[in-house]
Order: sequence, then structure tokens, then C-alpha cells
Amino acid sequence: MHDYRSPTQVSHIPFLPGNTIRDASKTDFRVRHTLDYKNGYALRHVDLPADLRSPEMLLHTPGGVGADPWITYHDRNPQPTDNVGSVPFVPAHVLFDKVVLRFDAYFKQTVHESIEKYHLRRVRILYYVEDDSIAVVEPPVENSGIAQGVLIKRQRLPKNSTEYFTVRDFNLATNVTFYGKTFRVVDCDAFTKRYMHDTEHISLNAPEPMPNDPHEQHRSRPTRAYVAGAKGPDKLKRFLENDRKVLRFFCVWDDRLSMFGELREFILHYYLVDDSVEVREVQKPNNGRDPFPILLRRQQLPKAFHELSDVNDASKYTWKDFKVGGVINILGRPFLIRDCDDYTRTFYSEHLHMSPAELQPLQLRNTEQEDPNAAMIHDEVPPYNGFGSVEDSLGSVKYLVLKPPKKDFIKMLENEHKVLRFVAKMRSKHKEDIERRFVISYRLSDDMMTIYEPPQRNAGIIGGKFMERTRVLLPGSALTDPNGPQYYNAQNLFVGATVTVFAHHFVLLDADEYVFNYMEADPAQFAQSNAQVVVDKARKLVQQRGGEATKSRIENVCDKAADPLVPGICDRLKLLEAGREVWSGAMTDHEVITLARQFEETPRKVNYRALLEAL
Repeated sequence: MHDYRSPTQVSHIPFLPGNTIRDASKTDFRVRHTLDYKNGYALRHVDLPADLRSPEMLLHTPGGVGADPWITYHDRNPQPTDNVGSVPFVPAHVLFDKVVLRFDAYFKQTVHESIEKYHLRRVRILYYVEDDSIAVVEPPVENSGIAQGVLIKRQRLPKNSTEYFTVRDFNLATNVTFYGKTFRVVDCDAFTKRYMHDTEHISLNAPEPMPNDPHEQHRSRPTRAYVAGAKGPDKLKRFLENDRKVLRFFCVWDDRLSMFGELREFILHYYLVDDSVEVREVQKPNNGRDPFPILLRRQQLPKAFHELSDVNDASKYTWKDFKVGGVINILGRPFLIRDCDDYTRTFYSEHLHMSPAELQPLQLRNTEQEDPNAAMIHDEVPPYNGFGSVEDSLGSVKYLVLKPPKKDFIKMLENEHKVLRFVAKMRSKHKEDIERRFVISYRLSDDMMTIYEPPQRNAGIIGGKFMERTRVLLPGSALTDPNGPQYYNAQNLFVGATVTVFAHHFVLLDADEYVFNYMEADPAQFAQSNAQVVVDKARKLVQQRGGEATKSRIENVCDKAADPLVPGICDRLKLLEAGREVWSGAMTDHEVITLARQFEETPRKVNYRALLEAL
């Protein structure tokens, strides 16, 4: 008795309790979805073999795309067979994906109450083999006056009350009727011909020529020839030749001799179709003028203007009267043409044969640079009034309608929760302040600083928060500076630096390990944390200040401070004090700590003998 049964035998067993057969070789018990959606159609999910999971592999299957049309048009539920050499089942939406047949067709649209009997409208019938859907598209024709595009969107079209159109219903020189409208199929593309012959084994009829539309033939009559005579110029011919051709000039109007006058810039448009002129003003921010877009509406421009009747009676400007460097009269205002666009420059070169030198733009002279005594106008920023932040007060100077100051959100997101902490002491003339210690915290997200004083036993000073979170000005900077105040940033903070906070001077003695790791990760921004540069600098200092004798002196001091149980290892700050006479004045404490960190086996424990050997 066999343990496994063929699919045919299992399908004949009724699904009753006790008749269920388990597959002992099954290892994956996940329940997969059975439906997919593609182009709005629900499709059954089918597990394909490994050699048919991509469109590229389908192209190399025996017979190629379309080798077995009976997948779509024969039995929808084929019975399984025992033929071992049969081709594995591939669904139609996979095998015929992106296979589209195109037929050229036309239909006649009746025109009522007109001398025209009908309009001939050309269409393309697109047949999608994967699901037997059909779309009818009309290519747009320029100036047809008819709404064109998709006439019938993609769908299955009924042939009668019980059947739908299939690919076998199409042939050349035949009629097909979709929703009561009859289309005459006249031709198809090369792919469709090859598919119908090789796959469907259908012999196509001879193609027919696409007939002409009598309405289009009437509209496309030859252009009439223009003959100069008493009737004047041919306006239609001029419209067809010069429509949408516009010359653009850049002009200036110097009105500085009048009261409150200034040098104003304009753009002049000349329309070749009717010799009309339009003048537009170039709007600049904060010019104090109402934003009127047009100085002169489109009209023909008289060459001389003394009274209102000259607009109609005087001779008008033509395109030959305009040139770069010339002056034209815009209703009594002298306009200097200083430049033109590339199209205008090409137009004058072709029609008047002007050289490029004649079309070069004019350089406007700056009277303020020529006259050294001319008054220079600067934007003066009033001093800070003490209300709100400096940015808030500056916003009331720059904007009439107040806007909140912009924040650097990228910096805030990248540096969120990143704080640099330093241990500091106060440098003061009072003896009671010498032993005080502080923790200075600097927030990288908003450049604000906080100072906290840890409580000390029997110090006589109550510890706690020494300074609230705020930005601290650099020495020499003030809130009333014209260029804005300058604040402390991360580059100004390092071990050994002096920080001035509201007339209090703090010397940074040490920092936590996060500070050193953060700065050493970005040596370009923090030069004192560049390990290679610091090692080279320390090696030169030792050679300049005693060489081996200096190394021996540093080693003796470190031996006294080292742990007897672990020889050759001392605290980082002990090494800093032992070699202070060597690098004092040439290296900062932060650079010495960067040097020591390169030879630490455990945090803050330096192998000073390995360090001295490297120097």
C-alpha cells in the first residue's frame, strides 16, 4: 500500500472526517493569501516553478510567449494528467503579460444640418491578451474641435447577451460593433500580424487603405498666394507667419532729475503679428511702489506724443526702429534699450544682418561708485532693547509683519540629547572660590550652556544650579553688535580653555569620556583631538626640550605615582602634571589628554612607558 496518492486519486475522496490525508513531507504550515490584484482585477495567486518566476525566464520557455493559447480559450479547469513530460501550468496573466494587439480602424460620425455628411474618425483598437479586455483610443488631431482620447476604456466588451469578444473575432477588412457603434478594421501592426499567424493560426485578410476625411480635405486647401494690390497687406498671411512671435527688450527709464525720481527698469514686448507694444515694470523687493504689473497695455506705439490724438494719428513704431543702445519715446518718457533676449538677437541677425557687436548689452554705470562723495545707504540695525531674544527683536526690524525666528531643525534632530560635560574651577581673587568645582554642560542641539555646582562638605557654600540654560556670549561680543552677537560653540570648549560667563572666569579641568570620543571622531572640526597631529607635535617638543633626559624625568615622576601592583601604568592626570614643564605653552591640556588616550589600556589609565617609547 502506498503512503502517498496522486492528486487525481485524492480529488475523488470525499472530504469527510477520517478521510483527510496529511502530507508527511510538508514543513511550511503558513496559510498564504489566494488572491492578488493587478490593474484593478482580482487574480488567483499561483505558485510558479523556480524557472518561470520572472518575465525574462518566460521568454526562454519552449515555444515562447503565446505558445499555448488554449490556456485562455480552452478548458478553464483542466483535469490533471499523469503525463510526466507535460509543461507546467502557467496562468494567462503571467504568460501573456504586456502582450497587446493593435488594430487600426475608423468609424463614421454623422453630421446633421450641415453640408458635410459625416466625419471620419480614426481609432486604435487595443486588445489585451492576458484578460481579453479591449480599449478603443482615438489619437488627437490638432485643431479638430472634437474631444478625443479614450473612447472606450479597457474592459471586456460583450459580443452578444452570452459571449464576449475574443481575439478570434478580429480580422482585417471586417466590421466589429462595440455598444452599437460599428468600427471598420483596416490594418494592424507587425507584432499583431505575427501573433495572429504563429499563435492563433489565423490568416489575416489583405489590409485596406485608411480613407480620407472629406472635412479635412476641405480644410487643408492650399494657402492662397499673396498679391500686393490696392486691398493692402494680407492680414491672414501675416497672422499665420508671425503668430506667437514676440521680441523682448530690456529698457531703463532715468527719471532721477525729477523729485523723488530714480532709475527704473522695464521689459518691452513687441508683437510681430500686429506691431503692438507692451511695457511691463520689473518689480523689486522693498521698492516702495504699488505692484502695478503693466505700465503700457498692448497697443501700437506712436513715435511722437504731444496730445491724446497722437495715439491714433501719429506714425507708429515698427520692429526696425528698435535697436540695442537706442532711445524710444513711450508716451513722452525716454526709454533706453540696454539689452534683448536671445530670440530677439537671432531675429535681428537674420533679418537686418546685424553683427554680434551691435547687439551687445549696455553696461549701466553706478553713479555711487563714480562719485566718492555720494551718500552710502546702509541698513542700520537698532540696538537690542532687552525684550525677548535677540532674534525676536531683529525680526521686528526686518519684517513689517512679525515672524518667529527660524530654527535649524536639522541640527536639532542630529544632535538631540548630545551634551558635552566639563569639570571646571573658578579663577577668582577670593580664596573661598579657589576650591569650588563646577560642571559645565553644553547642548549641541541649541548651543546653550548650563553650570551646576556639586555640593561640597564643609565648603560653606550651598551647591546647586549656578546658571540656568542659556547661550553665553564670547568675550568682546555684545548683544548690540551690528553684525549680531557671537556665542560660544563646541570648538571654543576644550580642556585647558577659559570660559567667561557674565564676568566669571572658569578654567576647564577635565571632561567625560563622551566628549573625547565625540571630538576625536571629527578631527576636522576639533583640531586638538587629531591624534596623529598631536603625536607628531609631542615628539618634536620632546626632542627640542631635552630628548632622553626629559623622558627619564617624566618616567621617574610617573613611577612614583604608578600603582605598585601594576607597574608602568599611571593615572591620566598624573601624566599631565608630570610632563607639564615639557609641553607647557606649546600644547594644551586637551592635546596632552588626546596623546595619553592613544596609550590607555583601561579608561584613564595610561601606559606611560609605551608613550615615552613612541616619542
